[in-house]
Order: sequence, then C-alpha cells, then structure tokens
Amino acid sequence: MDYESYFRKQIDGLHREGRYRVFAELERHRGSFPRATRHADGGTEEVTVWCSNDYLGMGQHPAVIGAMHAALDARGAGAGGTRNIAGTNHDHVLLERELADLHGKEAALLFNSGYMSNWATLSTLAGRMPGCVVLSDSLNHASMIEGIRHSRARCEVWEHNSPEDLDRKLAALPPSTPKLVAFESVYSMDGDIAPIAEICDVAEKHGAMTYLDEVHAVGLYGPRGGGIAEREGLMGRLTVIEGTLAKAFGVIGGYVAASAALCDFVRSFASGYIFTTALPPAIAAGAAASIRHLKASQSERVALHERVAALRARLDAAHIPHMTNPSHIVPVMVGDPIACKQISDALLDHHGVYVQPINFPTVPRGTERLRFTPTPLHSDADLDHLVASLSTVWQRFSLRRAA
Repeated sequence: MDYESYFRKQIDGLHREGRYRVFAELERHRGSFPRATRHADGGTEEVTVWCSNDYLGMGQHPAVIGAMHAALDARGAGAGGTRNIAGTNHDHVLLERELADLHGKEAALLFNSGYMSNWATLSTLAGRMPGCVVLSDSLNHASMIEGIRHSRARCEVWEHNSPEDLDRKLAALPPSTPKLVAFESVYSMDGDIAPIAEICDVAEKHGAMTYLDEVHAVGLYGPRGGGIAEREGLMGRLTVIEGTLAKAFGVIGGYVAASAALCDFVRSFASGYIFTTALPPAIAAGAAASIRHLKASQSERVALHERVAALRARLDAAHIPHMTNPSHIVPVMVGDPIACKQISDALLDHHGVYVQPINFPTVPRGTERLRFTPTPLHSDADLDHLVASLSTVWQRFSLRRAA
C-alpha cells in the first residue's frame, strides 16, 4: 500500500468538500484581548477574535495571571509526576476543594482537559458497573461519545433534549439494570439549553444516575458561576457534574464533581487519570484564582449577557440570519461548507475579523455556520465593525438575508 498517497487522497477529499481545517496562527497579548496578532504569509496583522472560548476574558485577568506567576516562582514549572507518584501538589488539592464547593458536592477530581474528564469518567463508570446501560443525548460532545464507546457498555441514544424519549427508553429497561443518563447543559453549536429538571425527574423515576456536562456553562451562569444547574437550583439532584477550566475560567483542565465515593472510584480505576502526568501547579493555582473571583463577582457575567443581546440586536437590524437560543453562543447560519469557509476567509483577510467556520462533522450538513462568542471585552465599536463587515461580505457573496 502507498501510505503517503492514501493520506494525501483523504486530505484532498476534505478540500473538495470544503471541510479542510486551517488553523489561524494567533499571538495573544496580555491586556489586549480580544485583539491578537495573526501570523500569515511571512507577515503579521492585528485581528479581533470573535470565536474564543475564553468567554469572560479570564485568561487575561490580573488575579489569574498573578496567581500563576506566584505559583511558578514558588514551586517551579512541572508537577513532577502522576497524581499517584509524586505529582499531587498542594495546589491540586486546593483546586479540587474549590470545585467541590462550587457545585455543592462532597468531592471533585481534576483532569488535564475537559475531553479527558468526560472520556475517563464515563468509560470508567459505565465500563466497571456490570450490565450498565448508558442513555446518551443525541447531540452529546465527541468526548462523551468516545468515553461511552470505550466503556463497551450498551448505549441507547435518546432524542436531543427530549425527556419523553428518554422516559420511553428507560422504561424499556429492567428496573434492576444500572443506568446512567449523560447529557449537556448548554450545547456548544446550537446554544440551546437542556431541560435539566425534567431530565432529572425521568432519571429519578427509573433509578438512573445522571451525568451533566456543564463545560459551556460553568463560570457563566448561576449566582456563583456554578452553571445552569446552579442557576436552576438543581445541583443536588445530579449524580455527576463535569466541567472545564479552559473556557470561562480561562486556563486549562477538566474535572468532575460528585460524591466522595464516586470520585474515589474514578480516581482508583480510570486509566486516563492514573497514567497521566498531573497539571503544573501554576495552572491549578490560576484556575483556583479564577474560580474564586467568579464566585464573588457578577460583573463579568452581567457584561457578557449584555454584549450577547447587543450583538443579536445588531444582527437583526442588518438582517443577518442567526439562530435564536437562550445562551451566550450566537450561531450565524450559512448552510454551505464552501461558502462558510469563503466568508470566514473574507472576514479575516479583508476586515480583520477572526471567526472559524463550523462545518460537518461538527454540525450536520446543510447547517454550516459561523459561531460567534461575544465577551465582556468586545466594545460597541467592535460590535459595529463586525456587523458592518458581515453585511459587506453577505452582499459580496449574494447570501440570503433574514426576514
């Protein structure tokens, strides 16, 4: 077999379909977010970033940066090993305490990424309980799907955000079967929000555990940034709450919060936890500082949601089609992969606006989009420039306007 030819042929296919991913080479600058320097074709230019997951700009916050500098100076760079062998630093323990407190749980367990926390926890829970059946929402993230698949447990996929379909599928299982319902709070591509209370009602009716991914909600919702479940007073009804430190908290890492016994179970059996080097202490210190700040401060959350409303109003006035949802995610709908990439390129090359095209398989074919994530640090001038740029590009490509 000509391996190199095979690789090139597969990549050529992505180019033809308009699905080839190009990474923008950006250089972030402390204190200037959402501005960044783009490196391309041997030169540089300033761009405004409109698709960052640093939803609140906490990656630039003085408290976070200061805590990381202090930890780095005091404790050095690396953790020194896996959590089991020399790698559990005091900063990890303090961060896990902050996370357990944030979600009102007995314990929390820190992972190196949100992907790893989903993959390792779901695969361990479902894989080590004999006969466990996982009920997975049809739009769950790839990390959840991979974790469930790796567990080799039986998986029943239920209709997205449908407690009725979940109820039907749970009712078909024997009462004695161990059951785990896995779903998200805010879905990152459409920006819709799960009916958590109704899902908990159904799960409790059938004796099922619940696993809620809050990665696109922690820091952003609730009086202390505990997510949608905190905002709705439901954290105590969920078996496991999973989150990330890489989005609203502005650093890196993932975690689960649950009972002490469940966290100890995952800690003791999850290969993705046992056999990986722990996060550097400075990362843990920065994340803990971010969480502490957002537990006490409402200003970032208030400003974020105001910016989202302002962007939506401007898009409506310009008749730019965008998906209505109750979250901070603003998907501008294009519906064609090649056009989506062309629009993204035109915005970046001619207007200094960076937003990544979202194509299949991340979203279904025919629903290609630009996914905008306003932050508290985007100014009115930024909003006006973005919408004017979109209007120009919409006209250039003769795209359909919203009614």
